[in-house]
Amino acid sequence: MESRFDSQLKKGVLEMLVLGLLCRRQTYGYQLLGSIRQQSGGYLQLKEGTLYPILYRLEDEGLICSQWSAQGRAAPKKVYTATEAGQAEWHRRQTVWREFCSCVDGFFKEEEP
Repeated sequence: MESRFDSQLKKGVLEMLVLGLLCRRQTYGYQLLGSIRQQSGGYLQLKEGTLYPILYRLEDEGLICSQWSAQGRAAPKKVYTATEAGQAEWHRRQTVWREFCSCVDGFFKEEEP
C-alpha cells in the first residue's frame, strides 16, 4: 500500500518526466507509459487516467503538440512532440529540480562537529 507521501511525491514529478521524455523523441501515449515504467525500474507505473491529463495540460500550455498518425491498416495514433517552448521549459525544470534536490539533501546531512 502506497502512503500519501509517496503518492504526492510521485505526482509532483510526473509532468516533468513526461515532458523530458517528449523532448528526447516524439511518441504516443502507450509508448510513454512503457518508457516511464522501464526507465524507473517499475517504480513508476502510470495508468492512462494519470498520463492523459498530464499530456492535455502540457499541450494547453504550448509545451507539446500532437497530431494523428496513421500507418497502413493500423488504427491512427496520437503522436506527441515537444515544442521549442517545451524544450526550454524542460531545461528550466531540470535546473529547478537539481536545486530543489540539493536543498532537500542538505537536510539529510549530519551536522559536522
